[in-house]
Amino acid sequence: MSSIAIILQLAGAVTLLLFGLGLVRDGMLEAFGLRMKMILGFGTRTRPRAFASGLLATLGLQSSTATALLTASFVDRQLIGSRMAQIVLLGANVGTALTAVLVSVQIDAVAPCLVLAGYVLRQRSQTIASGIGGALIGVGLMLVSLTLLEHATMPMRDSPLLAAFLPMLDNAWPVALLLAAGISVVCSSSLAAVLLIASVPLPPELTVVLVLGANLGGAVSPVLASAGLGVVARRVATGNLIVRGIGCLIALPLISPIVPQLVALPMDLTGLAVEAHLIFNIALAAAIWPLNRAVVSLVEHLLPGEAPATAARRNWLDDSLLDKPLLALSGASREVLAIGDAVERMLSQTRTAFRTDNSSPLAEVAELESQVDCRQQEVKNYLSRLTGNASEDERRRSIDILDYVINLEHIGDIVDKGLAAEVHKKIGLGLRFSDEGYQELERLFLVTQEVLRMAQTVFMTRDRDMARQLMELKVEIRNQERQSAQRHLIRLREGQAQSRETSSLHLDILRDLKRINSHAVSVAHPILDEQGLLVESRLRATRSAQSS
Repeated sequence: MSSIAIILQLAGAVTLLLFGLGLVRDGMLEAFGLRMKMILGFGTRTRPRAFASGLLATLGLQSSTATALLTASFVDRQLIGSRMAQIVLLGANVGTALTAVLVSVQIDAVAPCLVLAGYVLRQRSQTIASGIGGALIGVGLMLVSLTLLEHATMPMRDSPLLAAFLPMLDNAWPVALLLAAGISVVCSSSLAAVLLIASVPLPPELTVVLVLGANLGGAVSPVLASAGLGVVARRVATGNLIVRGIGCLIALPLISPIVPQLVALPMDLTGLAVEAHLIFNIALAAAIWPLNRAVVSLVEHLLPGEAPATAARRNWLDDSLLDKPLLALSGASREVLAIGDAVERMLSQTRTAFRTDNSSPLAEVAELESQVDCRQQEVKNYLSRLTGNASEDERRRSIDILDYVINLEHIGDIVDKGLAAEVHKKIGLGLRFSDEGYQELERLFLVTQEVLRMAQTVFMTRDRDMARQLMELKVEIRNQERQSAQRHLIRLREGQAQSRETSSLHLDILRDLKRINSHAVSVAHPILDEQGLLVESRLRATRSAQSS
């Protein structure tokens, strides 16, 4: 086989592997996106839970880069502390190594079954089933790609070119390390790079060097992808890169004495590259765990904080555009998005006060509420002055904008007069929820913040699939609220003192969070109604209830 044919086969196999990885990631996000965000946002109260959260999220997403970016965005929004975020990424590194182990145990007969099952599930209308179907197709394609990689590299085993090149690379470990790091960056996946290394016949020591390089490159991608985020978020990705870089520097001198022991391990199913990948990340997590505080301090020193912005708020409501409805509606939409961001900030500060038992963040809530009231009134007045030459679609869009901004104003009222007041009461009276009650409320706080962010996206993009996901979330949140209330009553009957002292407060917070979600989800109603999906889903629900 010619060299060009081998290169084309390798490129095709790697492309299929990356495509499969993307399908798995997208499918899992479609099916369990909010739950994975909850795992990361809620599972970081202790170090072990933070580590487990990163590991589980990466096993689901099949990508430590995706986990790193989610974690960085959560840190940017003050949902996760910087120290816990670094622990999450240690778990993510181990998670991607475990993924390599699972994928490299090739069972050829399973791949067609996975693709078939995935295709069947993909035809279902339910979001979860469709997402799982996409993920199964992705896993099947990954297994097929590994088989193609194995076939493509067979001619290389007897290749005189490879036989001449490998000794050169084996005598230049820094070059080999950087080469593997570059491959990992190009693939945006250390998992893909490690699986590619595992498919090529290499000397044992060179294999381990390349695996170290793949790990180093896997930490570069999140740094590049988080460049547009705030400095706090960039510190998370940079810290992970520093940790992996230190790990590679320590491991390089130890390769020669350690590799004979690695070769002696039973690796019939996975191979040296995958085993070295797993051992390196487990050892790195164990070594960095007690030094986590020092790593965070180092990163904060390297990336100092930014000065707070003092620029005045921009008003998107331009009176000169009132005779141009399309431009006027675009400006009104951007103004409403800014109002939504302010409402989300109100909820975030209320949650911060709830978690920290510190009422100081609530002062900003009251200030933002006054701004929201004023700005939503400006939007309503602005839209009422649109000229009469607007088309039917523009008038309908104007009504949708009005409905959404009114719902945002209602949410602001609920946060300020309801949630903030209840949290202030909790802090002022020194009340403490039971552990179970606190976790239930904290989980619902986090879900509500994500719903608000999704509502903002739906409002601007009018994406039908995301609108449908919002409607499905409304049902799930209603069930969570009902179950939390039932569990609270059970704790009352059991005579738990903390539950008795916080009974009305617990139920009031549940009620207000449920109301906020209802107002936020309403942005999906006109989108689904235009498609005839809203009425249809209700009829279907009624018929299924009657038949049962």
